[in-house]
Amino acid sequence: MNRELYDKIDHWMETHREELIQDICRLVKIPSISNPEEEVKPYGKGCRDALAEMLKMGQEYGFRTHNYEGYVGALWLEEDTKDVSMENTIGFWNHLDVVPVGNNWKYDPFDPIVKDGFLIGRGAQDNKGPAVGMMYVIRCLKELGIPLKHHLCLFVGCDEERGMTDLEYYTAHYQTPALSMIADSGFPVCYGEKGILEGNLTANSPLSGDIVSISGGTASNIIPDVAAITVRGETASRALRCLSLEKNGDVKKDPVGNVCVTVHGTSKHSAFPEGSVNAIQKLFLLLYENHIWNEEDEKRMEGFLLANRDYYGEAFGIVYSDEISGKLTSAGTMVSLENGYLTLHFNIRYSISEREEHILSNIHRFCEKHDCTFSVLRGSAPNYFDRNHPAVDCLTNLYNELTGANAEPFVMGGGTYARKLPKAFAYGVGGLKKTKEQLECKLFLPQHGDAHQPDEGLYINGLIQALKIYSMSVVALNDITL
Repeated sequence: MNRELYDKIDHWMETHREELIQDICRLVKIPSISNPEEEVKPYGKGCRDALAEMLKMGQEYGFRTHNYEGYVGALWLEEDTKDVSMENTIGFWNHLDVVPVGNNWKYDPFDPIVKDGFLIGRGAQDNKGPAVGMMYVIRCLKELGIPLKHHLCLFVGCDEERGMTDLEYYTAHYQTPALSMIADSGFPVCYGEKGILEGNLTANSPLSGDIVSISGGTASNIIPDVAAITVRGETASRALRCLSLEKNGDVKKDPVGNVCVTVHGTSKHSAFPEGSVNAIQKLFLLLYENHIWNEEDEKRMEGFLLANRDYYGEAFGIVYSDEISGKLTSAGTMVSLENGYLTLHFNIRYSISEREEHILSNIHRFCEKHDCTFSVLRGSAPNYFDRNHPAVDCLTNLYNELTGANAEPFVMGGGTYARKLPKAFAYGVGGLKKTKEQLECKLFLPQHGDAHQPDEGLYINGLIQALKIYSMSVVALNDITL
């Protein structure tokens, strides 16, 4: 490692600390939840405004920017990008859209604050903080006059959380870099990502008129922390007799005699569901075990209860694991009732060596037994970057040297833009060993403070340390053939 170079980068990053924080806050203030149904296309006013603010920020620092029809933005530190060859370009990719807010926030999700070393607000950690941070990496290298053999460009998208149609649009219309790195993961190199399958399990016959409504979940990739059902008639009477407020959640009777039962769980990213409590499953199990449903509704509900009883798809018959990527995960994350027909949305992350068609064939067999139908909404094949590419060991070794770690390149269940790009892998900015300051922090309630959770918080010192590593990593790639 070039210690003199690291010291220069360290000094530059620390000097620009407050500026970095304020720039992240500029983006976190914008509620950029992707919504293609809004009048402002392609993803709604929030995403349009966040992209515009990011490009404006880049222009203030001398970047040449481009807006690709509201899907993706690009920031170059080149005088003229017309003659820049993508064949010698490293692209950094981040996203500006965020997951829905969810429930149980202590702090205002779109009024960011800095407290006890954390910047708190929806999107601060995933992925607006890293997006601004990558702009600072390029600024740092440029302003320090460090010679680079590759062109650098920061790309920012607006639909990562909802399905990555932004990159589908971009790759269909524009050239991609020779090598792409996605700063939306943990260190060191993530060279593979599980496949993603999203679909709806829908009953073939309606529930009885006793069931007024069922709701729970806000996004496909979040384990729901709240679920509720409103019932009437005999079902309401059974609910009032069997359920107690102290043990089972919130049980309320409205003026017309309907009974609403609400239960709470703990949310996490659906790619890493271990340790969460799925509120939908908790609600269904509560009603089933106490025989709140009538006989016919209980029979219709049984398949939905079984399909969502664990995080590995046992009832579906899709349990699978491989040495490269580990276990398949399956979670029912959103539930609704339309015209009496129950629908439960599933987010499935399947191992790299598994096949989508094999998963679907097993799910369809399950549906035949339980009088329901599974319809695919979205599928994304696994991503695999050649583990033997010299960039993998180059960046991993540098990370270990800088941090004193003994980390290995890895594969994960999360999905990043890497799956939509050729020659792409995820690298940082998370995954650093927790400091004493983080471990002793009492700022967040349990199941709060992480990405996709209430009170999402970005550990500022951790981000700045990651940006120093990233800056050194870019220089280390000078001698790597893209």
